[in-house]
Amino acid sequence: MLLVAAIALALFVVPPGWGIALVTLAAVIEVAELGFWIRFLRRYRIATGKEALIGSSAEVIEACDPRGRVRFRGEIWHAECAGGAAVGDRVSVVGVHGLTLRVERGSP
Repeated sequence: MLLVAAIALALFVVPPGWGIALVTLAAVIEVAELGFWIRFLRRYRIATGKEALIGSSAEVIEACDPRGRVRFRGEIWHAECAGGAAVGDRVSVVGVHGLTLRVERGSP
């Protein structure tokens, strides 16, 4: 956007010598801004799929002995817990099998 404004100013408002300097400066600023955003956004990896669920915590809403249900990120999921978990316990997700979460007692 800055580059477009600089080109418009160079064509219609400022003298030719200043116009070239203005467009060059705007191009340098645009390239620096692009480099900044690329570097800044590389820090944030987007996690999707089953891999994003593992390690998160959930709350048991139906006793898991060994099967039950948990509330996970506002959604209700079927769950399997080999060690068993009572209603209200915090569990951590250790795996996903279809639409069933495999969980263990204790929060991460």
